Amino acid sequence: MAEARYIAALDQGTTGTRCIVFDHSGHPVIWSYEEHEQIYPQPGWVEHDPLEIWEKTQKVILQTLTQGNIPSDKIAAVGMTNQRETSVVWNRTTGKPLYNAIVWQDTRTKQICDGLAKEGGQDRFREKVGLPLATYFAGPKLAWMLRNVPDVRKAADRGDALFGTIDTWIIWWLTGGPQGGAHITDVTNAGRTMLMDLRTLDWDNEILSILDIPRQILPEIRPSSAPHPYGFTQEDGPFGESIPITGDLGDQHAALVGQTCFTPGEGKNTYGTGCFLLLNTGTEIVPSKHGLLTTLGYKFGDAPAVYALEGSIAITGALVQWLRDNLGFFTRAPQIEDLARQVEDAGGMYIVPAFSGLFAPYWRSDARGVMVGLTRYINKHHICRAALESAAYQTRDVVEAMEADAGVPLKTLKVDGGMVANELLMQFQADILNVPVVRPTVTETTALGAAYAAGLAVGFWENTDALRRNWDIDRTFQPAMAEPARQRLYAGWGKAVERTLKWVEE
Repeated sequence: MAEARYIAALDQGTTGTRCIVFDHSGHPVIWSYEEHEQIYPQPGWVEHDPLEIWEKTQKVILQTLTQGNIPSDKIAAVGMTNQRETSVVWNRTTGKPLYNAIVWQDTRTKQICDGLAKEGGQDRFREKVGLPLATYFAGPKLAWMLRNVPDVRKAADRGDALFGTIDTWIIWWLTGGPQGGAHITDVTNAGRTMLMDLRTLDWDNEILSILDIPRQILPEIRPSSAPHPYGFTQEDGPFGESIPITGDLGDQHAALVGQTCFTPGEGKNTYGTGCFLLLNTGTEIVPSKHGLLTTLGYKFGDAPAVYALEGSIAITGALVQWLRDNLGFFTRAPQIEDLARQVEDAGGMYIVPAFSGLFAPYWRSDARGVMVGLTRYINKHHICRAALESAAYQTRDVVEAMEADAGVPLKTLKVDGGMVANELLMQFQADILNVPVVRPTVTETTALGAAYAAGLAVGFWENTDALRRNWDIDRTFQPAMAEPARQRLYAGWGKAVERTLKWVEE
């Protein structure tokens, strides 16, 4: 252990996979990234190819170690973080997926969720699982596959099927796959299935029975930071050495850890494909009355689980990607800032990107995206600016709900993720919230949180105080907007949101 100098983190996200090697100061030494295909079989359906994700994972590991000239025996442990609710079922003997991965944004399970809500309403399981009935979560996706994909049901009945979110899929392969791979997940990912009891941290038999999900298909639930490793990488695998895998967190929980939000009341907002604001509530489970989710924050070893309130926004960075790929406004996502800066404001228009319905705090799967307030004056620069502003408006919706639930006002907002490099967005976020927005030196806090969880487990970092000492501020954005303008702009956003509702008819 004394010779180990690094922790490796795998960050498997919605649009791509990244491997980052961190040093003891929590700074990235070298990284590699590969995008994977987005598959849209029909409106509202979103899929990924699990084998492509595994292939890209192996590729980024090899690229990172090779380009950084990092010997595998200098890596103390491996941490994993992932797009959370995206669901895979595969054959335990062959490793072959029995269906494409159904992505968290996918809305095909609306009928299943509506059927469940007929008895007990949208909050039927919320007391146990902290979540409303929504297409977002993994449990209904698994139920859909069991009902609609004959190969999945047959394999499940034979005992040949394994289910997991993407962390489970990758860790299973890294630790041997069909030759004894570890079939595990952690509490944060299990907590997003709608199948795990928040108090017992175990699968709930009653909900499994209602959804007709066989328990043996599910992975073992483990801590997010595991002194007893989930398993070891294989010498014939991409790492080329036997390295303990000791960290596993859903991406937003990993960012909470990476931002060192270890005290109740501390929170962060991650700007990625979507936006996800988490507030640490300590060892207390805080029910939400304002459209938020009660979720696991993290669990380190044998210590009590730490819980959080979460506001989940489906589409923020994905809107930028849509302007790039579907409309051809620019060729690289960062170019949107230069285009948006060509105008002083959005010209009175708003974009509400309810491509997959509205998530927190509305939870309306009948909503669809709109552009409103259009006039002949509007050009692509206004549209680019409105796209960025929509991320800030959606964040304010969540902050207001979180303040109502927590009973205390937000003092500052810690931010991370790819979009925080966009300074126009960060300034507008501070303006529309009327609180300072704090950007850390290391903005890849999702991967950093996975590294921290893995490193704590093997003693690479002594404790959370050591992690706090690694955290540095890059820039603080101070609010500079007059209150009447703030109120006027936010009121217009509320009118725009109303226009998205009831678009999808039963």
